[in-house]
Amino acid sequence: MKSTKNYYGSLCTEMYEILHEKAPQDELNFYLSYAEKGKKILEPLCGSGRFLIPFMERGFDICGMDLSSEMLGKLKQKKPNANVVHADILEYSSTQLYDYIFISSGSVSLFTDVDLCKKILEKLKRMLTPNGKFVFAVDTVADRCPNHDNYKTSIAVKTKEGFDLVLKIKNYYEEESQTQFSPSIYELYNKATLLQSEPMDFQLHLYRFGEMETYLKEIGFKTITTYSSFQKEIATGNQNEMFLYECC
Repeated sequence: MKSTKNYYGSLCTEMYEILHEKAPQDELNFYLSYAEKGKKILEPLCGSGRFLIPFMERGFDICGMDLSSEMLGKLKQKKPNANVVHADILEYSSTQLYDYIFISSGSVSLFTDVDLCKKILEKLKRMLTPNGKFVFAVDTVADRCPNHDNYKTSIAVKTKEGFDLVLKIKNYYEEESQTQFSPSIYELYNKATLLQSEPMDFQLHLYRFGEMETYLKEIGFKTITTYSSFQKEIATGNQNEMFLYECC
């Protein structure tokens, strides 16, 4: 498979499922706190459904969207009746408006082109009802990785078939663009035999306090609250590894 920036391919998806099969309870509770029965909910970048499925099981009217067919395939294996769309956010066309849109796990940071990110956020705002809420998280400059130029094994797991799935990664942080570059290689082994290799051009934009707030105001959100934790503690600076935004 051709290396694609931040695209979750088959091996990446397999490792993600092994490591992150279920959403962390505190994070799930945070996003559930905004949900109301009878309201329309959208989860862009829903992945393999670790948030979408618990929402469904609680009776919420939720639709998911993702660009990775591999991730959506895993979701459909678990919940065949899930309402999901295989689409790029900017190319998605629908007249449906949503009362609540959320993007979990800092995934907005995957949009490293700031102008593109603004267009995506603006598109999502247009998909909200007049009183709708948009809630999401980003990674911050406090979460940058140490630089290392050579690939190092970061994670190794066993698949259900008994194969070894290994993630090798190197890191470089670019101060000017606040981009964390983490080119990665996923490798699947049967003992010493390499069965499959999958490159991934993983990049994150790491935010400073106040940066995203400026973009959200430009887009037209009137009320923006920035939290530093899933317990809704108000963020005050760059010391936190995550910012959570509640926008309406």
